[in-house]
Amino acid sequence: MAARLELGAETFGDVNVEAETDGARHGRVLRDVVEEGVIADQAGLDFFGVGEHHRPDYAVSAPEIVLSAIAARTSTIRLGSAVTVLSSDDPVRVFQRFATLDGISDGRAEMILGRGSFIESFPLFGYDLQDYEVLFDEKLALMAKLLTEEPVTWSGQTRASLSAQEVYPKTERGLRAWVGVGGSPESVVRAARRELPLMLAIIGGDPLAFAPFTQLYREQLGAFGHAQQPIAAHLHGFVADTDEEAKELLWPHYFAQMSKMGRERGWRGYGRGQFEAATSERGNLLVGSPETVAQKIVHIATHLGLSRLDLKMSNGTLAHSHIARSIELLGTEVAPLVHDMMAD
Repeated sequence: MAARLELGAETFGDVNVEAETDGARHGRVLRDVVEEGVIADQAGLDFFGVGEHHRPDYAVSAPEIVLSAIAARTSTIRLGSAVTVLSSDDPVRVFQRFATLDGISDGRAEMILGRGSFIESFPLFGYDLQDYEVLFDEKLALMAKLLTEEPVTWSGQTRASLSAQEVYPKTERGLRAWVGVGGSPESVVRAARRELPLMLAIIGGDPLAFAPFTQLYREQLGAFGHAQQPIAAHLHGFVADTDEEAKELLWPHYFAQMSKMGRERGWRGYGRGQFEAATSERGNLLVGSPETVAQKIVHIATHLGLSRLDLKMSNGTLAHSHIARSIELLGTEVAPLVHDMMAD
């Protein structure tokens, strides 16, 4: 466990209730996301992440551009994707875009690389879902080479070969890339093999159920002869002044979002009882007052051995004003409580 747990906020640029009635709704959300990144910096958070999607209910399809706008208005917060769908992108171009962001932000850029839980990008960019595994495996292997910033020689099935190829721009201090993992042990082993930090996406159930993944990751790093690497986690969260206010503000938007996803993916209906269980002490939703959220963060981070914990603050049509306030509370009230609790 790192001496000081880092805390971050994330957004997918969900089209919120305010933007739904705006003629330029995606544009409004993008501007809101930039403001949220600025607020995260002012509140003293360590990281702000922006997700990539290619569907009407999320406004951000090019996180690096949004992050560049945030970089121009911030000074200390690290900025990254949450996640970059590496499988349907070109690793060389991904590296170049984030290396450019790193230069603009004076070394504050990082990537979270994933296979993607949404599949819209695959047909959009001409990839076959039957190649889901090989696409990520090969492209992550290439990205690991690119991160060394040495001439790259690589060949595979998913893009043109490279022979002693230099890739630009170079960064000043190197570029950090995490591997985002949902519930697959194979993905944990893949991250360890490439000696890349692990980002756990905890979107359901008891977060402590991910302990075997953190143990496997540490064991596999040792087995591959690598140094230990940071482990972080991504969870959904929302902070308000009281537990009741937080739950009542979030519930209708979260319910609508989960119902929509359920229809698309064939899940059973989502009810208030499930929401109450998810927001309970052992649930995956970190929703409540600063004190409640801080206690859950400490509980999860301590048991999983995390160096950072990020909360996804955008949840369906939840209004920008509430997201902004939640980010502010995370930085100004939750973070000090967390650090005090973990220092004791």
